Amino acid sequence: MTQPPVPLNQQQQQQLVWQIGHALATPLPPGWQQMRVEYRAAGRHVEVDLLVTGQDGLPRPAQPSPEAVQLLGNLRAGMYQPGRGTWLSAILVYGSATVLSTDFLADVEPPWRQAPPPIGFQDELRFFPRAEQNIPPWLRQRAGLDAAPVAGLDAAPVAEPAVATPLAETPESLKSPRVYDGLDESGRPMVNREPLSPAERERVLAYLDAAPVVLASRSYDADAFDPDREPLVPLNFRTDGRWYWPGAVAYYLREHDVAPDPELLGHIRALRFTLPDVGEPERELAVAAITGQPST
Repeated sequence: MTQPPVPLNQQQQQQLVWQIGHALATPLPPGWQQMRVEYRAAGRHVEVDLLVTGQDGLPRPAQPSPEAVQLLGNLRAGMYQPGRGTWLSAILVYGSATVLSTDFLADVEPPWRQAPPPIGFQDELRFFPRAEQNIPPWLRQRAGLDAAPVAGLDAAPVAEPAVATPLAETPESLKSPRVYDGLDESGRPMVNREPLSPAERERVLAYLDAAPVVLASRSYDADAFDPDREPLVPLNFRTDGRWYWPGAVAYYLREHDVAPDPELLGHIRALRFTLPDVGEPERELAVAAITGQPST
């Protein structure tokens, strides 16, 4: 591929999404209830995962057909926007007779099974050229490009490849995020983090909000970014068995677009925004970590 492809219009994109679903479903035995396909790509590097939910309600991995993989690549190429690039990962969910959801992420590094080599990211920018301002810092780094200077601002740290935090076995091994990055001379919070796309923002919020509450107060805290606002910051803590975080993390993302601590965000991305099971032992560990009391 040497020239950017001709973009597909909205109707053509929708037709292709339906064709992908048909190609995925054709080899499957009858009776399936849902298909979830995730496609990740950079240049010639492609990864595809297919989960199929059967009549028993349990999702199981399946092998996507070569035709479906090719059609997904066609969709990615056809959604290229000059100067903007195209998406690097997509999740398509199908019911037995309908498309349930589609999610395309252009600026977030996918949770690779095996990270592509630098040539993959260089090919990505050659096949799907982006304007300088549309190359996110992580992609610039992976492609071996010089960092783009931003006048008057220190560059935000480039995120490392997404890695999930292992299950905690002691209160001390549970991690807790920074809500923001520091305070200025007036005591107001400072943040130096890459903003999330609207689609990823909703997926991160869904993860944060789905985790069980392990400690909570009936009162609310003041908004550090807007002290004059009515106190509405939840005074609670949630856990996923690897991290515990205060209610302020989701609140500030929802109200002020403050992305979570980059390490927590990388953990959530590595888990593909899917909350792991959190049992009573994990909840007890989180309470012990928060209160400083030994777990039972």
